[in-house]
Amino acid sequence: THTGIPMIIADELDAAWDKIQVKMALAAEPFKDPQWHAQVTGGSTSIRHRWDMLRKVGAAARQMLVETAAEKWGIPRKKCVTKDSRVIHPDGRSLTYGQLSEAAGKRPVPKDPPLKDPKDYRIIGTHRERLDIPDKVMGKTVYGFDFTVPGMCIAVVARPPRYGASLQSYDADAPMAVKGVIRVLPIDNRIAVCAETTYAALQGRDALKIRWSKGSRPDLNDEILDGVYKEHLEKPGEVAKTSGDVKKAFAEAAQILEQSYKLPYISHAQVEPINCTAHVEKERCRVWVPTQAQTSTQLTASKITGLPIEKVEVMTLPAGGGFGLRGEQDPVVDAVLLSKTLNRPVKVIWSREDDFANDYFRPASQCRIKAGLDKDGRLIAWFHKVAAQSVMAAKMPQFVKNGIDPDAVSGIRDMPYSIPNVMVNYVMVNLPIAVGWWRSVGYSVNAFTVESFMDELAHVAGKDPVEFRLDHMEKGSRPYNILSLLAEKGGWSSPVPRGRARGVAVTSCFESFAAHMAEVSVGKKGRITVHKMVCALDCGTAVYPDAIRAQAEGGVIMGLSTAFYEKVSFSGGGVRTANYDDYPVLTMSEVPEIEVHIAKNTLKAGGIGEPVFPSVAPAVANAVFEATGVRLRELPFNRELLVKT
Repeated sequence: THTGIPMIIADELDAAWDKIQVKMALAAEPFKDPQWHAQVTGGSTSIRHRWDMLRKVGAAARQMLVETAAEKWGIPRKKCVTKDSRVIHPDGRSLTYGQLSEAAGKRPVPKDPPLKDPKDYRIIGTHRERLDIPDKVMGKTVYGFDFTVPGMCIAVVARPPRYGASLQSYDADAPMAVKGVIRVLPIDNRIAVCAETTYAALQGRDALKIRWSKGSRPDLNDEILDGVYKEHLEKPGEVAKTSGDVKKAFAEAAQILEQSYKLPYISHAQVEPINCTAHVEKERCRVWVPTQAQTSTQLTASKITGLPIEKVEVMTLPAGGGFGLRGEQDPVVDAVLLSKTLNRPVKVIWSREDDFANDYFRPASQCRIKAGLDKDGRLIAWFHKVAAQSVMAAKMPQFVKNGIDPDAVSGIRDMPYSIPNVMVNYVMVNLPIAVGWWRSVGYSVNAFTVESFMDELAHVAGKDPVEFRLDHMEKGSRPYNILSLLAEKGGWSSPVPRGRARGVAVTSCFESFAAHMAEVSVGKKGRITVHKMVCALDCGTAVYPDAIRAQAEGGVIMGLSTAFYEKVSFSGGGVRTANYDDYPVLTMSEVPEIEVHIAKNTLKAGGIGEPVFPSVAPAVANAVFEATGVRLRELPFNRELLVKT
């Protein structure tokens, strides 16, 4: 976005791209999302929520510059043209934007300046070098974990190792014997150790000898959690969607298929651990943090310090991975509280083990789907029940209506298929496990179940998986077109290399449409090799194609990682997963060939960061079935099912 957003403004402004510089904005009113009324990165909104606004910003500035030049020359503004940061007179002379900017800035800002016809775009949709890459390659970019300010100390915080556990006792003196430790400070139900160095802080925390209570669910483990979800799946749940007459349609169906699917809790597992630096002063508070939620950070610091929100400065640092986690306020709370107490800058850091133990996980989910086909193999009924924890209930309870978390059923209520009789039920699972936003939220879960089941139905109906899906979409619709593009570019109808098989899946979310085709082989001991992934995307106007391709490639890698490996484990009432040795992620040697095709159109720009993810895993699972005849209905894949005897 640091390159894509300027591209939009610069194009409407007719600016010279080589003169563009980008600076991260402070948290402030002008930079808030115009729909969410907060400065926040999430929901693939950075460009799609600002598409009209950004174009108007550039167009308004251009109009003001043109009016200023026309006035100087005494000619109608319509006779002026703009190009490469200049306003050009009909006789060829010109004035630079720099020469005009001071006077232009005094003019009234036009509310509805004329916008360019897409055919006149010179920057939008073109290749541009990412503006942040040179500093990253040269090692000049300073991430939050490496950020320093003069006089800063380091703090690490000991948190309960089990859900609901309370602090019983600790040794406050032992950490002070560690060279470099400054203070040991209890904060509610946790203890901070502040030191001059990271090593001293960690050693001091290890010396605390904390005793915690057993917690609210000391028996909590993977087996019990599985039972809780199965039990909830048997409950009636709340109706999240109903259309047509599902009961009647099932009674008239020629064939009925029913299956269950299961997905685990997964971690954000971002490379850079959580951190935040704060300095509370008498008249202001400064916070340096890799955050997705600047406005929330301001509000948090304002509440703790008692300072007005405009006295809280938030400097957003580059993040080494976020995926939804960086909006959480835990490190901000601790950094601001500790700085206020110590009267000096404090950087709070988490270890990798802290990250896994205290993450806000993507909720686990179990579901049951039942569908009915008529005598011609067409879908006439779909019943889908989901049991899952609610992120909305934890984060935004005002959006939970009649017991329905809209995120938990996203990708089901709005799946890209036309089915006459549909019922969707949701059963909210209440557990002490912390859950939060995770890349593509409910779509990341439900696309796997919907697209896996659609493939099963195609097989039962004796239909080609692509044709079966297209037959249940509105012809000429965007999901229809993107799946057709995938089939064409991916060579769906062409022969598959010997020993390999293909599978497809399609998703629509965040105003964009994505489809994936996986080409796999399955070897001995159930080893799955993904040789190639083809991705087709329709995100409306493709503002910055290079970034879109990068997002698509990252989505494939992350999707394969969750499909093959990622799962958080629990035991003894808390999180058992501690580090990457028991939470493996995809390695570079496992990354397949990735091919990306971007649909060309001039529609409103949609999201891209999240739509590229959900249909990856089901495409692979469907390809595995084609290769082996075995259905994988659980993530990560249970490859024991594929072992050849």
